[in-house]
Amino acid sequence: MTITFLLNGETVHAQAPDTATLLDWLREGRGLTGTKEGCNEGDCGACTVMVTDEHGPRALNACILFLPQLHGKSVRTVEGLAAPDGSLHPVQKEMVAHHGSQCGFCTPGFVVSMATAHAAGRTDHDDVLAGNLCRCTGYAPIIRAARAAEGAPVPPHLSADLAGPEGVAPPETGAQAPFLPETSDALADWYAANPEATLIAGATDVGLWVTKDLRELAPVAFLNRCADLKEITDQGETLRIGAATPMTDVLAALRPLHPSYAELIRRYGSDQVRNAATIGGNIANGSPIGDNPPALIALGATLHLRQGDARREMPIEDFFLDYGKQDRRPGEFVEAVTLPRSAPALRCYKISKRFDQDISALCGCFNLTVEDDTITRARIAFGGMAGIPKRAAATEAALVGRPWRAETLANAAEALAQDFQPLSDMRASADYRLQAAQGLLPRYFDDLSGRATHVLEVSA
Repeated sequence: MTITFLLNGETVHAQAPDTATLLDWLREGRGLTGTKEGCNEGDCGACTVMVTDEHGPRALNACILFLPQLHGKSVRTVEGLAAPDGSLHPVQKEMVAHHGSQCGFCTPGFVVSMATAHAAGRTDHDDVLAGNLCRCTGYAPIIRAARAAEGAPVPPHLSADLAGPEGVAPPETGAQAPFLPETSDALADWYAANPEATLIAGATDVGLWVTKDLRELAPVAFLNRCADLKEITDQGETLRIGAATPMTDVLAALRPLHPSYAELIRRYGSDQVRNAATIGGNIANGSPIGDNPPALIALGATLHLRQGDARREMPIEDFFLDYGKQDRRPGEFVEAVTLPRSAPALRCYKISKRFDQDISALCGCFNLTVEDDTITRARIAFGGMAGIPKRAAATEAALVGRPWRAETLANAAEALAQDFQPLSDMRASADYRLQAAQGLLPRYFDDLSGRATHVLEVSA
């Protein structure tokens, strides 16, 4: 496959094998070694690049970004941030002025993340840089540099990236080339004919199959060009979110509706990961520690599936059958998820070793209805407590019909041992998981009672 995109302001035509990463292509094919290889799994941010399309600039991890995903877009590496006359970008100047670099390995990724945020007018620097790891200088001088650059204008050569490359035709493909559908209809037809294929949306999970497991994935289809799978539709009492919607856009849509769920998403990976990862991918991979399914189960969300021209829907909790097994037929893909726009009692709690950018040891989501001081309805779901994201049926039964009291929730916590027999792994022991989950029920009561329960709100 031949793809076309802008690289540091220059139109390039590149051969794009199925799962060749941008990082390898930049370093080995173009000699642009400022983009570093660190973890090679999207955690450290040393490989951060700026990718611009009609939606504006976004920071992405080049190590798990496949070349076919870049067709028609603009890419900036650290070498392309300075102006054509050599003038440094404002964030580069401020990093020098504020001594923001020491060993320098992480610096290119930091600078690209900062320049991307600067181009987008963002000043939430802690969130922007949560996906860039530094072990030398520390974050204080880097944050000071980001703040100092806030008022500087965006350099014209970066603004020009919004136009993208000129005269971009559909990618040239061969018989074995990856499939780049433009619509979900085209995807449905192709996937029905190629049910053994791998569907790649953001590649934040699939990317590791290649970089860590060294898998051969052909045939593959990339979903990032299916605009109709990225639509978020207000349906009155519900919100329908297309499966290929990046988590960054999901976060923006849910902030005014479900602030607790939105805060969970803010801690989902990093800015680079949220810019690539999709809500449908997080559901379809069936991970027992995916953070979206517990929240969606607690909300009573509906999952929409498509196989060719046939469509079906189900409560999302019914999709997860067993570890590594979902109710998805050959050639069938997740098309969308529908969730209620209002759930004022929804609370989501992510427990992890690091506060930002870490995989959950467990994630608990609670959505109780209280009428006349009595719990009349309960939806409670956990991730990380079983082989699948799962409702806590026994715990729900221990709550419904009982008074809304602290002791009610404390007593019901004992029922979690009937619902879950968690495993021990590198993130947490089974005992810790169960005790932490039980502690979330009293926390939920305190939270809804107006007491400070968030780690960023509580002080000694």
